[in-house]
Amino acid sequence: MPVWLALIPAISKLIDKIIPDPQAAANAKLALTQAENAQALQEMQLALQADTNQTQINTEEAKSPNLFVAGWRPFIGWVCGVAFAYHFIAQPLLAFIIANAGGNVKLPTFDMQELTTVLMGMLGLGGLRTIEKIKNVD
Repeated sequence: MPVWLALIPAISKLIDKIIPDPQAAANAKLALTQAENAQALQEMQLALQADTNQTQINTEEAKSPNLFVAGWRPFIGWVCGVAFAYHFIAQPLLAFIIANAGGNVKLPTFDMQELTTVLMGMLGLGGLRTIEKIKNVD
Protein backbone atom coordinates (compact mmCIF):
# COMPACT_ATOMS: atom_id res chain seq x y z
CA MET A 1 0.00 0.00 0.00
CA PRO A 2 1.51 3.34 -0.99
CA VAL A 3 2.33 5.67 1.87
CA TRP A 4 0.19 8.47 0.46
CA LEU A 5 -2.97 6.34 0.89
CA ALA A 6 -2.43 6.38 4.65
CA LEU A 7 -2.36 10.16 4.49
CA ILE A 8 -5.79 10.51 2.82
CA PRO A 9 -7.70 11.49 5.99
CA ALA A 10 -5.12 14.18 6.77
CA ILE A 11 -5.09 15.37 3.15
CA SER A 12 -8.88 15.56 3.19
CA LYS A 13 -8.84 17.81 6.26
CA LEU A 14 -6.10 19.90 4.68
CA ILE A 15 -8.22 20.36 1.54
CA ASP A 16 -10.98 21.88 3.68
CA LYS A 17 -8.52 24.45 5.02
CA ILE A 18 -6.73 25.21 1.75
CA ILE A 19 -9.70 25.37 -0.63
CA PRO A 20 -12.36 27.76 0.67
CA ASP A 21 -14.86 27.01 -2.13
CA PRO A 22 -17.02 24.07 -0.92
CA GLN A 23 -17.61 22.75 -4.47
CA ALA A 24 -13.92 22.86 -5.36
CA ALA A 25 -13.06 21.17 -2.05
CA ALA A 26 -15.67 18.47 -2.75
CA ASN A 27 -14.21 17.93 -6.22
CA ALA A 28 -10.69 17.62 -4.78
CA LYS A 29 -11.93 15.11 -2.18
CA LEU A 30 -13.73 13.19 -4.91
CA ALA A 31 -10.53 12.98 -6.94
CA LEU A 32 -8.69 11.78 -3.84
CA THR A 33 -11.33 9.11 -3.17
CA GLN A 34 -11.22 8.00 -6.80
CA ALA A 35 -7.46 7.60 -6.59
CA GLU A 36 -7.85 5.55 -3.41
CA ASN A 37 -10.49 3.35 -5.02
CA ALA A 38 -8.38 2.89 -8.16
CA GLN A 39 -5.47 1.73 -6.00
CA ALA A 40 -7.72 -0.71 -4.08
CA LEU A 41 -9.10 -2.06 -7.36
CA GLN A 42 -5.60 -2.57 -8.73
CA GLU A 43 -4.60 -4.48 -5.58
CA MET A 44 -7.69 -6.70 -5.86
CA GLN A 45 -6.97 -7.37 -9.53
CA LEU A 46 -3.40 -8.38 -8.71
CA ALA A 47 -4.63 -10.70 -5.94
CA LEU A 48 -7.21 -12.23 -8.29
CA GLN A 49 -4.56 -12.79 -10.95
CA ALA A 50 -2.29 -14.47 -8.41
CA ASP A 51 -5.15 -16.73 -7.28
CA THR A 52 -5.99 -17.56 -10.90
CA ASN A 53 -2.36 -18.41 -11.66
CA GLN A 54 -2.14 -20.65 -8.57
CA THR A 55 -5.36 -22.42 -9.54
CA GLN A 56 -3.91 -23.15 -12.99
CA ILE A 57 -0.74 -24.53 -11.40
CA ASN A 58 -2.81 -26.69 -9.03
CA THR A 59 -4.86 -28.04 -11.94
CA GLU A 60 -1.75 -28.97 -13.91
CA GLU A 61 -0.18 -30.63 -10.85
CA ALA A 62 -3.32 -32.68 -10.25
CA LYS A 63 -3.28 -33.94 -13.87
CA SER A 64 0.26 -35.26 -13.56
CA PRO A 65 0.68 -39.07 -13.52
CA ASN A 66 3.87 -38.61 -11.47
CA LEU A 67 3.22 -39.45 -7.81
CA PHE A 68 5.79 -36.88 -6.66
CA VAL A 69 3.94 -34.09 -8.48
CA ALA A 70 0.30 -35.02 -7.96
CA GLY A 71 0.72 -36.96 -4.72
CA TRP A 72 2.15 -34.37 -2.36
CA ARG A 73 -1.24 -33.03 -1.28
CA PRO A 74 -2.67 -36.47 -0.49
CA PHE A 75 0.55 -37.32 1.35
CA ILE A 76 0.28 -34.24 3.55
CA GLY A 77 -3.42 -34.99 4.07
CA TRP A 78 -2.66 -38.54 5.18
CA VAL A 79 0.15 -37.39 7.47
CA CYS A 80 -2.17 -34.87 9.12
CA GLY A 81 -4.96 -37.45 9.37
CA VAL A 82 -2.68 -40.04 10.96
CA ALA A 83 -1.29 -37.44 13.37
CA PHE A 84 -4.81 -36.37 14.39
CA ALA A 85 -5.88 -40.00 14.82
CA TYR A 86 -2.83 -40.65 16.98
CA HIS A 87 -3.26 -37.51 19.07
CA PHE A 88 -6.99 -37.80 19.70
CA ILE A 89 -7.60 -41.58 19.56
CA ALA A 90 -4.51 -43.77 19.77
CA GLN A 91 -2.48 -41.81 22.32
CA PRO A 92 -5.28 -41.52 24.91
CA LEU A 93 -6.13 -45.22 24.47
CA LEU A 94 -2.47 -46.24 24.72
CA ALA A 95 -1.97 -44.05 27.79
CA PHE A 96 -5.07 -45.62 29.42
CA ILE A 97 -3.96 -49.17 28.59
CA ILE A 98 -0.38 -48.60 29.77
CA ALA A 99 -1.52 -46.88 32.97
CA ASN A 100 -3.97 -49.72 33.76
CA ALA A 101 -1.26 -52.30 33.09
CA GLY A 102 0.91 -50.61 35.69
CA GLY A 103 3.33 -49.12 33.21
CA ASN A 104 4.79 -45.66 33.26
CA VAL A 105 5.58 -44.64 29.69
CA LYS A 106 5.74 -41.10 28.35
CA LEU A 107 4.10 -41.10 24.91
CA PRO A 108 5.18 -38.51 22.33
CA THR A 109 2.93 -35.56 21.64
CA PHE A 110 2.62 -33.25 18.65
CA ASP A 111 2.48 -29.48 18.42
CA MET A 112 -1.20 -29.47 17.50
CA GLN A 113 -1.24 -25.73 16.74
CA GLU A 114 1.20 -26.15 13.85
CA LEU A 115 -0.47 -29.35 12.71
CA THR A 116 -3.88 -27.67 12.76
CA THR A 117 -2.54 -24.81 10.64
CA VAL A 118 -1.28 -27.27 8.02
CA LEU A 119 -4.47 -29.33 8.14
CA MET A 120 -6.78 -26.33 7.80
CA GLY A 121 -4.75 -25.12 4.83
CA MET A 122 -5.01 -28.58 3.29
CA LEU A 123 -8.74 -28.72 3.89
CA GLY A 124 -9.09 -25.39 2.11
CA LEU A 125 -7.05 -26.66 -0.83
CA GLY A 126 -9.02 -29.91 -0.78
CA GLY A 127 -12.26 -27.96 -0.99
CA LEU A 128 -10.96 -25.99 -3.94
CA ARG A 129 -9.81 -29.21 -5.61
CA THR A 130 -13.27 -30.72 -5.11
CA ILE A 131 -14.83 -27.70 -6.80
CA GLU A 132 -12.35 -28.05 -9.68
CA LYS A 133 -13.28 -31.73 -10.08
CA ILE A 134 -17.00 -30.95 -10.04
CA LYS A 135 -16.57 -28.28 -12.70
CA ASN A 136 -14.56 -30.66 -14.93
CA VAL A 137 -17.16 -33.44 -14.63
CA ASP A 138 -20.02 -31.22 -15.83
